[in-house]
Amino acid sequence: MKVSFVGAGKVGFSLGRFFAERGIPVIGCWSRHRESAEEAAGFIGARAYDSLKDLVRDSDVIFLTVPDGVIKSMFQEIAKYDIENKQICHCSGAMSAEDAFPGIHEAGAYGCSIHPLFPVSSKYDSYRELQDAFFCLQGDEEQIRIWEDWFKKQSVSVQKITAESKIRYHAACAIASNLVCGLIAQSLEMLESCGFSEEDALKAITPLVRSNIDHILEYGPEKALTGPVERCDVKTVSEHLKCFADKKDRMLYRSVTEKLIDIAGKKNPERDYTSMREIVKKSC
Repeated sequence: MKVSFVGAGKVGFSLGRFFAERGIPVIGCWSRHRESAEEAAGFIGARAYDSLKDLVRDSDVIFLTVPDGVIKSMFQEIAKYDIENKQICHCSGAMSAEDAFPGIHEAGAYGCSIHPLFPVSSKYDSYRELQDAFFCLQGDEEQIRIWEDWFKKQSVSVQKITAESKIRYHAACAIASNLVCGLIAQSLEMLESCGFSEEDALKAITPLVRSNIDHILEYGPEKALTGPVERCDVKTVSEHLKCFADKKDRMLYRSVTEKLIDIAGKKNPERDYTSMREIVKKSC
């Protein structure tokens, strides 16, 4: 199957090179900016197309690696041409194939969502790490099965999900990735208010964060949980809550702590966390 990419950003660069190195014929790239298409095509080993119509004509599979907000309009643009029997794919974690490609079946084409559960941060380096990423697949069942078989042959982990699960799935990914940035930022701000420089604050928490993440990934959050919530140290948590003059910051601590109490209860079913729950609820 001849694959092409519309959009020459980090995901297009990375997936294009990833596929090409594993034997999928990536024939071309198109972008509204000719220079971007040439750069992506050179990196992947493909052709930079001047005409979107020509790219659609020559391709069996077209990946729309454009920002989420323009996937639908980009699909409507390529649907002006003959897309019958072609597979149209996007890489959004939040959108289903049905939402992204309205009317695709009437055009005789097939829609797929192929999302690498991985922070693609570099146009030139991220493709090397995609082998270890988990790919989540959704869309036309027969086409998804083709991709599922291919990924498995490459020893890449895959998971099929439903259209109804897409936004919940994406929220889960955001919690594990983006929301962690918010928690770290809160920690750094508090350390700086204690006299740490910005550089020293980050240096100070680095071994703490790394060790904790390593334990979570090896043993799961329940076994990895330590600290005052797990010990049911009500006095310490109560004093923590007094540190937050800003209600927004206090609510952040409170919300995450309530989740930790649930985890601690599973880890230590013999321990009574009632007083811990009460002190956290009173903090609003």
